[in-house]
Amino acid sequence: MLATLYGRALDSRRPNSVLNDVEAARAVTRIDYDFRKTKMEGTSAVGVAIRAKVLDDWTRSFLDTNPTATVLHLACGLDTRVQRVSPPDTVRWLDLDLPDVVALRTRLLDLPSGDYRLVGASVTSDSWLDDVPADRPTVAVFEGLSMYLHKQDGKRLIERITNRFPSGQLLFDCYGSLGIKLQKLVPAVRNAGATLRWGIDDPHEIETWHPGLTCLDALRSVDMPGLENLPLPGRVSLRVLARIPGLRDAGRILRYRF
Repeated sequence: MLATLYGRALDSRRPNSVLNDVEAARAVTRIDYDFRKTKMEGTSAVGVAIRAKVLDDWTRSFLDTNPTATVLHLACGLDTRVQRVSPPDTVRWLDLDLPDVVALRTRLLDLPSGDYRLVGASVTSDSWLDDVPADRPTVAVFEGLSMYLHKQDGKRLIERITNRFPSGQLLFDCYGSLGIKLQKLVPAVRNAGATLRWGIDDPHEIETWHPGLTCLDALRSVDMPGLENLPLPGRVSLRVLARIPGLRDAGRILRYRF
């Protein structure tokens, strides 16, 4: 959580910032922590910003078409997505994470006005979703979540969302199975002592989990828009990875319609 926050903050300080997340930069100045411990710098920081921008842009696109939609921002952590997207007052926005994260978020970030709720619960529990009205098209955005879930929990989450709401989209990032195997090579994962569990190799498998669930985009990490903003070593590394079967599919960002 701190690593990705710091990555967005570092990107915001660059003259050609991808995300311009000034709220993340402000939050970092309020935390008494040596962020160098996250090992987030250069290429990895810009990579975090590029991934977030794709999800932000997809969210804005959905809201342009559905200006009275519901947004479920799951495992929100210290992400300032609601500030970056700046939805109209007609949008219902729900930020959800574990109770201790919500308590920290309340202390650290300015909560927006309008139809906004901050909910402390696990994404795998039933209660929070039962409290969300099912009267609008709904987009669920979950960044940095799927890979930490067991597959059965991820499948159940997707089934619950697509069964509850009349229509919408799912926007999330994922690792492939090789990415899961190589997880200790990712500094933010290794330094946090985290464990990644669920790898998605075939994005179309998820289409079978709900009638009408359709994969609109499956962007590989090596193909995302904005990679030209990476420092030169990062651009070279991705060009190499893009030529290696397996490694080029180690990470993706997915968009589904239901």
